[in-house]
Formats: sequence, C-alpha cells, structure tokens
Amino acid sequence: MTAANEAGIEGAQSAPEECGAVYSKFDLGLMILHEPFSDATYTTGVAAFLSAGVLESMAIGGKIMSRKAVAARAAQIVDRLEELYPDVQCALHHDNPLQLLVATILSAQCTDARVNLVTPELFRKFPDAQAFAGARLKELESAIRTTGFFRNKAKNIRECCRAILKRFGGGVPSTLEDLVTLPGVGRKTANVVLGSAFGIPGITVDTHVGRLSRRLGLTKHQDPVKIEFDLMKLIPEEKWSTFSLQLIWHGRRVCHARSPRCGECTLNALCPYPARLSRSSRTPIIPPAP
Repeated sequence: MTAANEAGIEGAQSAPEECGAVYSKFDLGLMILHEPFSDATYTTGVAAFLSAGVLESMAIGGKIMSRKAVAARAAQIVDRLEELYPDVQCALHHDNPLQLLVATILSAQCTDARVNLVTPELFRKFPDAQAFAGARLKELESAIRTTGFFRNKAKNIRECCRAILKRFGGGVPSTLEDLVTLPGVGRKTANVVLGSAFGIPGITVDTHVGRLSRRLGLTKHQDPVKIEFDLMKLIPEEKWSTFSLQLIWHGRRVCHARSPRCGECTLNALCPYPARLSRSSRTPIIPPAP
C-alpha cells in the first residue's frame, strides 16, 4: 500500500465527511488484499465513514457503497430471489391462523420438518383455541415433547390461547400490536402469522434472515429488531413477507452458516461475503459476471 493510500484511510478517521466523496468510489478491495495493509487500519477507516453517516456498507471487491447504492443492490437481490423462488411458501403446515401461530411457537429451536411431524396429531387432539386453553399441561407437554423446550412451549401455547379467548373472542388477532401481547409471541412469530395467515406484509427475522442480511451487506446489526427495521427501509413493503421466506429458503439450500456454497450462489456477484472470505485468506475470489 502506498503512503498516500494509508494516509487517506487514516485521514478519514479525523475528517470522514471530506474524504467520503473520494473513497466511496475507491476500490478498497485491492488495498485489502495487499499484505502490508493491516485489518486494524481497514476496520478503523471504514468505521469512521460509517459513523459519519457517509457510507452504508461494503460491496463487491471491497468498494464502499452509498445508501442509494445499497438500495439499488437490494432491489437486484430481490429480483434474483424472485427468479430463484417464485412460489415460496411458509414451510410450516397449517390450515388456519391458530394452527400457524402454534406451529411457529413450536418451531423455536426446532426444525420445521420436526414441527410438521408433530402438528397433525396435535391439531387433531386440540382443534381450536378452546381446546388448547383447557388442556392439561402434562398432556400438552407430552404431545410436543420432541420439539424441544416442551415445558415452556406448552405453557406459552396454553396461556396464549387463553388470552385469545379472553381478549379476542377466540380468534387470532391480525395486527402486530395485538399479536405481540400474547404469551410466547414476539415480533418474529407475529410477522410469520401476519404474512402467511393474513396476507399482511412483515419482515420475519430468524437465524437465516439475520445471517444472510449481514452477509449481503443489507445490515450490520445482530439484533433481530434492528435488522427488521433496516430491511424495511430497503425492501418494498409488498415484498416483505416473500423476501423473508426467500432468504430463509436460500439460507437452507445455499448460504449455510458454516460452509456457504458461494461458488454456486446466484447472488454471488451482488454479495460482499466472498470478498471478506478472500480477505481473511489473502486469496482473492473473483465473482462471476451476473
């Protein structure tokens, strides 16, 4: 790295607003892959830009992107995912909002496939909110034991259904504000129910959506609520629910947590993650043309 480049990055820490216009167009990727360029210098330099609100995230090849550029890339990601998964559906089997609500509560720390094995018999025994509300806790625990954390889940399901009977006349509420007041229901569960049971758009942030959103450079946060709000700014509202499901499907099929299949990924050319991998190994990965 030249002294001028090193000085430019260090200067961003003291005057990021002045440097932003230049370095938002500068290919930091070449600098990152240069051996003498320290990770600490890179991290502090980029952090200075981000803290000043000049930049939003890193893009392909290490180029820093403006918020407008991130939004444009997000639109391309949406288009690619719609091509890949045009008919995406919620993987949890259900016939009505209550069944989806219960299945989503059961899916915490459990695979959808396992939940789908449990729910047919569960819904036969407990066909409505009244049945769940009056269930003996031991019987309910036994019915859902294989989903894990069954004691807490059984208690939440019963108390949730009691609240539905008492406050909502036996019907699952159809607003986020009401859903999150139910025992065992957070924003993720509420958005699943809103999107797949009521057709009301919502961003569902599970482990897959969080991981892929960070890898794709759409958020830098770990907190699910902050991720949700970041995505809401980038994704058209009418696509919130399907986008969440598409990310989940892509995370399960391609962008795995431990061994992502970047070389086979249709989003590779739009994703900063392969460049970060190459930086860590000091071996550049050249993404294929879109």
